[in-house]
Amino acid sequence: MSATPTSFHADRPGPGAPAGAGARTALSRLYRRDLAAYPATGRRMAYLAIVVLTTVVLYYMLYIQYAVATSIITHFGMTYRYFVWVSVIGNAVGAFASLAAGLADRWGRANMVVYGLLIAALLVFFGLPNAGGKAAYLVLFALVSIIEGVVLVATPALIRDFSPQLGRATAMGAWTMGPVIGSLVVTSVTSGTLDSSSWQDELRYSAISGFIVFVVAIFALRELSPRLRDQIMVSLRDRALVEARAKGIEPVAAGRGEWRQMMRLDVTGSALAIALFLLLYFAAVGNFVVYFATTYGYSEQRANAVANWYWAANAIALVVVGLLSDRIKVRKPFMIVGALGSIVMTAVFATRATHPTTDYYTFAWLFVGIGVFSGVAYGPWMASFTETVEKHNPAATATGLAVWGWTIRIAVAVSTAFIPVLVTSVTPLVDHGPQVTAAQQQAAPALAIVNAHPRLFAELAKFPPGKPPAALGAQAMQEVGPADLAVVQKAQPQLAVLTKYGTKVAKAAHDGPGQWRDWWWICVGGQVLFLPFVFLMAGRWSPKKAREDAELHQRAVDQELAALAAERA
Repeated sequence: MSATPTSFHADRPGPGAPAGAGARTALSRLYRRDLAAYPATGRRMAYLAIVVLTTVVLYYMLYIQYAVATSIITHFGMTYRYFVWVSVIGNAVGAFASLAAGLADRWGRANMVVYGLLIAALLVFFGLPNAGGKAAYLVLFALVSIIEGVVLVATPALIRDFSPQLGRATAMGAWTMGPVIGSLVVTSVTSGTLDSSSWQDELRYSAISGFIVFVVAIFALRELSPRLRDQIMVSLRDRALVEARAKGIEPVAAGRGEWRQMMRLDVTGSALAIALFLLLYFAAVGNFVVYFATTYGYSEQRANAVANWYWAANAIALVVVGLLSDRIKVRKPFMIVGALGSIVMTAVFATRATHPTTDYYTFAWLFVGIGVFSGVAYGPWMASFTETVEKHNPAATATGLAVWGWTIRIAVAVSTAFIPVLVTSVTPLVDHGPQVTAAQQQAAPALAIVNAHPRLFAELAKFPPGKPPAALGAQAMQEVGPADLAVVQKAQPQLAVLTKYGTKVAKAAHDGPGQWRDWWWICVGGQVLFLPFVFLMAGRWSPKKAREDAELHQRAVDQELAALAAERA
């Protein structure tokens, strides 16, 4: 028997499979998804594309609520702090769902992705738009976040399985485009449709895309059998050896002790480092609309439009840099260059917070720079992280990604909860800012009269409307006139709003830019802390050394294949 199969079928029984394992009914194909042989390039690329597309629509469904945050807050009568805790709780439960998704090493990945996508689409289409109140909305969003936590781990595990190390940065760059393009889709759709659509419509649009991709995935998505995926594959030329070795692998034994093996500094420390590096990204997803609305007076549509520059630049950089990283076979130099560039651009962005006259295109070009440099760092980091996990145990890939997913989601939850603590101005501006602005516009004539006679109206305010002492009432009639007094009396509800909230909102508007600047500097600090952990990860610094490693590996593969062929001869 030749060690290199001359042909294969994607669903044939694998090495060591029980008799009859290849006989599959149409129904069983909807849940039995193992491939017994490594797929050819065309089919492999199709599986990768489905995984990336699944990730895009999942994050479209998850992130859409942030793009219509002010509408949701108004609809349910939430305070801004309550809305923040919707996100905090969602990310917290999603973090532990990511840990549970480490079972994908034993149970497989594809079914988690396919049926998780269906459940998320059902929740977003039927559940969230029809929530009976803010508590129901919180519970439903937490359920969506649980699904996201599982898929966050299962999808990059599939990407790793179908991408050899020498093509890993390109594949991981494409996968990372999922959340980024999901964000881009959110901002593009809402900036173009929100004028004529409700927030419920926006959620349903995202869910419809989820149903469409689910139909594709349920019939087309497959995954490698445990015997194949529990090996390291450096290049596509290793395929014959990987299939030959699969006969001698026992998946249960290969996966033993996986959690202990992942509790290493190069895994846990790197996961924490990237979570800190992404603090700005987390804030962009959850708070850019609020930031630009409260600091610069942008509408939801305009805030989403300026964020498009970030997502588009980031998506392009992820793919281009992934191709380049795979071509020269190193990751770490890209991570360092990307992090340094991102630090500089984010620092400039932080300084703009206290310059209210900063124009739209200044932010647009800053976001292009931040998006490009963060993409330069993140795509190669994802490739290097999976290679670092493989160094300890390739059969524990999903476990290592579960550690990363848990760390990421906890970082999102903590940072989201902390923003209102540091940026205290956000709560009064979101809760009462529109109300105060409307009151100021409606009561403008009355305010002019009051401001012209401050002492008199200060005395009148001490008494119930229409019931001042006779002498004070006569004085008011003589000094102001009946017509002007009628204008002021008609505006009493608006004046009451201004009396109750006006000072708080004015102080928040004054303090807000400086508080946001402080948070953006914390994001810069997170990017700085990312740098030292790069040195712990797997991979070469020198392209020359990396090429030599690849050549040595290929010679070893050729020798092992020759030995296997001689044995079987």
